[in-house]
Amino acid sequence: MNFPDSPACRAALEVATAFHTPSLLNHSVRAYLWAEWYAAEHGIGYDAELLFVSAMLHDIGLAQAFDNHELTFEEAGANVAWVFGAGAGWPVERRVRAGEVIIRHMWDKVDVAEDPESFLLELSTAMDISGRQTDELPGPLRARVLAAYPRFDLATEFAGCFAAQAERKPDSLAAVFVRGGLAGKLARNPLEQG
Repeated sequence: MNFPDSPACRAALEVATAFHTPSLLNHSVRAYLWAEWYAAEHGIGYDAELLFVSAMLHDIGLAQAFDNHELTFEEAGANVAWVFGAGAGWPVERRVRAGEVIIRHMWDKVDVAEDPESFLLELSTAMDISGRQTDELPGPLRARVLAAYPRFDLATEFAGCFAAQAERKPDSLAAVFVRGGLAGKLARNPLEQG
């Protein structure tokens, strides 16, 4: 369980640690780790730094300090990523890419051939939230990751975050997920049982 080592990755982890609750921080880390495993298992090439930074910041729009009352949380997160990338010295194109990855993690489907980082983040966050394809995770990896980065009260906290987003932004994808039974999917996620 190694993270890519670059100044931007270290800074993204620092930002996520400072502004996320322990549940959301660990969710972000697990999202990266599930994505890293899936990519290795399926031979998917990807930009590890871009994926890690995007994973650390993908839910930053749910944090009180960055929650936007008009933009969806993923759009707010994309804006944070753009500013973060500027501070990291990234060119504009890379800042835009980080934002795209964060926005697309909420899509139903992303084409892996066109955008491997968004594909991996969409899949890994779905694994960690709704339990999609968790049966593919090897038992030892699953146990190691959950021991190092426990879920705490993610199911309750995340459902509450999305319910708040849905109430204020009824046309958002978060609202669509709430109407689609997100709270129940969180509670039934096999990862909740360890």
